[in-house]
Amino acid sequence: MENVKTQNTVMPHAPTLSGAEIVWATLGGEGVSTVFGYPGGAILPIYDALRKFPIHHVLVRHEQSAAHMADGYARASGEVGVCMATSGPGATNLVTGLATAMLDSIPLVAITGQVASKVLGSDAFQEVDITGITLPITKHNFLVTRAEDIATTVREAFQIARSGRPGPVLVDITKDAQQATAVFDFAMAKPRAYRPHPMLNVVSGDKNRALELITTSRKPIIFAGHGIIQSGAEQEVLAFAERHGIPVATTLLGLGAFPASHPLALGMMGMHGESWVNHAIQNADLLLAFGMRFDDRVTGNLAHYAPNAKKIHIEIDPSEINKNVKVDVALIGDLKQVLTSIEAATEVAKLDRTVTAAWREEIRSLKGGASVRDIINLPDNGHLYAAHVIHDIWQEAKAAGRLADTVIATDVGQHQMWEAQYFRHEDTRSLVTSGGLGTMGFALPAAIGAKMACPDKDVWVIVGDGGFQMTAAELSTIQQEKLHINIAIINNGFLGMVRQWQEAFYDKNYSNSPILSPNFVKLADAHGIPGTHVRERKDVVPTVTRARTGSETYLIDFVVEKEDGVYPMIAPGSALHEMVRRPTKDPLLETSEDQ
Repeated sequence: MENVKTQNTVMPHAPTLSGAEIVWATLGGEGVSTVFGYPGGAILPIYDALRKFPIHHVLVRHEQSAAHMADGYARASGEVGVCMATSGPGATNLVTGLATAMLDSIPLVAITGQVASKVLGSDAFQEVDITGITLPITKHNFLVTRAEDIATTVREAFQIARSGRPGPVLVDITKDAQQATAVFDFAMAKPRAYRPHPMLNVVSGDKNRALELITTSRKPIIFAGHGIIQSGAEQEVLAFAERHGIPVATTLLGLGAFPASHPLALGMMGMHGESWVNHAIQNADLLLAFGMRFDDRVTGNLAHYAPNAKKIHIEIDPSEINKNVKVDVALIGDLKQVLTSIEAATEVAKLDRTVTAAWREEIRSLKGGASVRDIINLPDNGHLYAAHVIHDIWQEAKAAGRLADTVIATDVGQHQMWEAQYFRHEDTRSLVTSGGLGTMGFALPAAIGAKMACPDKDVWVIVGDGGFQMTAAELSTIQQEKLHINIAIINNGFLGMVRQWQEAFYDKNYSNSPILSPNFVKLADAHGIPGTHVRERKDVVPTVTRARTGSETYLIDFVVEKEDGVYPMIAPGSALHEMVRRPTKDPLLETSEDQ
């Protein structure tokens, strides 16, 4: 937390505005066109001043959703998302959304109202120390008690949010600072120049060592992480992989950073990744980690992780180097800049693609019949699987030529992993999902943010019956904003991933994982939103087409198999190669005649 005071030289003819007006004037100067929030007593001056500025405010139904909408807006657009809330419970309701953004490095600015400065610390009505509460889950935060400090602080918040490794920043403004007046000069409020971390400098010796490892490797794999998207390095990674013939595996948040249909694309790695990808990692002799952090869902048991591989880590955040996995070479800096520097080196140009040809063939042999997608080729036996639904949404978008213009927002759980497996992402920023925090209730509000950022794209919500109920009130926000969003509820009557873990590790003691849901179609209808139930595979594509080609939000309740599981699965404490595969005698896969 930082209490800022500024002493700028005022330019002639600069207007005198209230602190509340300065907030909106500064947001407008930063290019903000949309803000998500919920008013309350301590932030009313800011809301009163809104009428004077051409910024669209989206009234949410819960402040957590405001943070998720700003998050979805940022992920889909690459811009800074903005949310607002009042003091006390309004501010604390933002916490989950801020933590979600922090764990996934999303640029977001949250503005909260605070009680008047003269009663700070007195436990005044709706007073909480929101800067203290959010210190661990924001990149930085500020408490502002003077109107003359507002513009500089808000501008600095935007700079911090978008620079280096992005993240959320909170600005808490006391009510008296909003009501007081000050001279406003946007240009003079410009923060001091961004100072990159002193370690963000690729040492020539490290680069030479990396080049040596690359040129001598015979079994390399590129790990495509979220940092590729944040850096805007998609084309550089594609060119690098093609030039050197290196297969590419992705993290969950890296999906879309490398085209899924590309011959070098392997698919997702980790706990629910493709089996051949995990086996390939265990057999590789070089890992090139591009903008990823080696989290536990990617590595499995660290003692047995990639035992034969040297490791090169390109990462903008020095604190991530050697945090989880010790690497041989660390290139600390912006991924796009580092890759450009490596590609400029003449040594790399001498690498012959043919030296990795045998490795690519080895990986193709690992694939064999091991695809997690075997289930989609099964005959229709009367069961509807989530895998069918997600695969058919992808197929319909592809057939309609809309794949490049489709954004998927998922919640967290089984459906999130099935989406990662069965929807083949070709384009960057086409997946909006909570990775590090795993936040249920994220999908619906995040999709609203994504649609506001990309109004011409087809936006799908893929959500479980449990997660949907956490933020279902935002159906009203959709109608209020007259948005066209397609909602696919994967309804299996369980908290699906909890149930799967209970089946695997708790002797099928389904303690509090069955969940009673309302009639989702009637719930949608109560909000003025049409919808339907789908229980058979033959009805999936026609219904998906109906939703996509319509002019209004459409809700589809896909009633799927109750006790299906996500496979492969790596159990806690297991190595990547110790995956649990779908049982060959799985009764769910038996045909009607077998039953």
